[in-house]
Amino acid sequence: MLCDAWGVVHNGVTLFPGAADAMIEFRKSRGPIVILTNAPRPSSIIPGQLDRLGLPRAAYDSIVTSGDATRAEIEARLPAPAYRIGPEKDDPLFEGLAIEFASVADAGFVVCTGLVDDQHDAPEDYCPVLEEAAARNLTMVCANPDVVVNWGGRIIWCAGALAQIYQQLGGDVVYGGKPHAPIYRIAHAAIENAHGGPIDPSRVLAIGDGLATDIEGANRQAIDAVLVAGAGGIHEGSADAASIAARLEEANVHAIAAAERLTW
Repeated sequence: MLCDAWGVVHNGVTLFPGAADAMIEFRKSRGPIVILTNAPRPSSIIPGQLDRLGLPRAAYDSIVTSGDATRAEIEARLPAPAYRIGPEKDDPLFEGLAIEFASVADAGFVVCTGLVDDQHDAPEDYCPVLEEAAARNLTMVCANPDVVVNWGGRIIWCAGALAQIYQQLGGDVVYGGKPHAPIYRIAHAAIENAHGGPIDPSRVLAIGDGLATDIEGANRQAIDAVLVAGAGGIHEGSADAASIAARLEEANVHAIAAAERLTW
């Protein structure tokens, strides 16, 4: 299983009831679980965050993040200096990289991990600097393709929202996370490592709440997907079958099933 974290296992504040038990039972009877998240930080720091939320380590085999998939894109552009957009909490993404940060006028590319203050900032606040970067034809490396997350019942803007604006301005954006291929290459290697050998992609199940990330990414990789459409995720509208089917059709994606939450 490739299991999304935010919106499926937790909401950033609380672990969802039954999620841990479902994951533990899946591992016992079916196979490895890789938590696949668009967090813009290295996977090495995510277990501690999940520990604090109460998710047992017996619930998963490994974690792959958008941060893992993004570092190669950053390295490929060094030693050019980067203009950085994002909060200090994302500093671990840059650990071990010989990266220098500069003004937009002096930068060779842009790295966006999120809004500097995601509790108060709005995406449109960044239009002036994004316009300046686009005018210089700087490529943006977006470390988190998610547009929003549900944080304890409140919708929080993510780096993907700024990337969307940048593309509308004519800027070039490079992604590593879901639904793009780099994160899935890393994830499949992690599954095979946990399994101890090759696994046919047809035996992999993706679970997530994001139509444009989790479900579309699974579709691109020809992986079966289950949409979690409960209140803890970002599914818009009611969770009845007709509404879910309409949302899937509108997004031009498909899932083999939908569920209110992750249960066994």
